[in-house]
Amino acid sequence: MLLTTNEPTFTESVLNASSPVLVHFWAPWCKLCLAIEPTLLKFQQDCSEPIQLVNVNADENLKLVNSYRLKMLPTLLIFAEGELLYRIEGFSGREDLRKTLESLSFKTLAKTA
Repeated sequence: MLLTTNEPTFTESVLNASSPVLVHFWAPWCKLCLAIEPTLLKFQQDCSEPIQLVNVNADENLKLVNSYRLKMLPTLLIFAEGELLYRIEGFSGREDLRKTLESLSFKTLAKTA
């Protein structure tokens, strides 16, 4: 399930989360952003470690966009124990994203989960 967070709730829902969090920065005008949501949900379901999925509307959360120096949408940031571990940007579609996600080592992410 994709939850939504914003600037006021980001620390609580992402940085202080007890399990790894994949943050999906998106915008309503970004077609690829919308197209990858099923891939993200499938990844969450298939992931051997528990991982939360969180949406951030980039148009409405410019402080977060600037803090994490986003250059394009969609951008995916993966956090564990409050630390940014992976940044995924520049993929060409769902299949490219799926392969990238599968290549990441999630065994090291869930130390506290």
